[in-house]
Amino acid sequence: MYAFELVRPATLDEAMTALGAEEAQALGGGQTLIPTLKQRLAAPAKLVCLSGIAELRGVCIADDGAVCVGGATPHAVVAADAAAHYPALAALAGNIGDPAVRNRGTIGGSLANNDPSACYPAAALGSGATIRTVNRDIAADDFFQGMFTTALEDGEIITEVRFPVPERAAYQKFEQPASRFALVGVFVAKYASGVRVAVTGASEGGVFRWAEAEAALSADFSAGAIAGLSLEADMMIGDLHGSPEYRAHLVKVLTGRAVTAAG
Repeated sequence: MYAFELVRPATLDEAMTALGAEEAQALGGGQTLIPTLKQRLAAPAKLVCLSGIAELRGVCIADDGAVCVGGATPHAVVAADAAAHYPALAALAGNIGDPAVRNRGTIGGSLANNDPSACYPAAALGSGATIRTVNRDIAADDFFQGMFTTALEDGEIITEVRFPVPERAAYQKFEQPASRFALVGVFVAKYASGVRVAVTGASEGGVFRWAEAEAALSADFSAGAIAGLSLEADMMIGDLHGSPEYRAHLVKVLTGRAVTAAG
């Protein structure tokens, strides 16, 4: 790890000023960035820690009923404070990593990193969430742009994520035993306007929506509705944990389980 300066701003304005410096980088919970620094894969001159900014932390309910989560909110807080309002989101957050990760890792950091096997991207895309930054609002459908790639610009901070609450929802994850990342994870949410199905861990392009399943489930919200569907394995991840064909099969299995769990 190379030497760097650590700055702990108390307000969002102070953070934005600090991030304006050359070679400055935002630090959320550090669950990805710190290991990256240790491996010397990144060498920012200044880290701007966001964990001490009170306005970026916490869970609240908007006037329209949406669950709003501050960008620097740890997973454990989402698991506890969103449970009464969006149980599927809270359950997802409560099963990320281990207790140390859940108490340090943040929703904003997870979404900004956009790891292809992370859980939060599936929740955001499956819920049709809005990612709010210091500059603008970004729809989840426009936010995720590929593996480790998002619509965020340099120095742009996620301040809040707004989750419309569905009629029913569930997340099912087939996890890698060591990391507890999703080998495949599927988030299903049923709204009055239709069903959204978001898949993480499976595709080389990162999180994606399974349009065929959405159409079938919007007409008939039951596991049987997707019985005749299948996914091509061409764009699926293949590694020591599972072949592309295996992941394609898991997507269908976990989608059915999520529908059943949603009730």
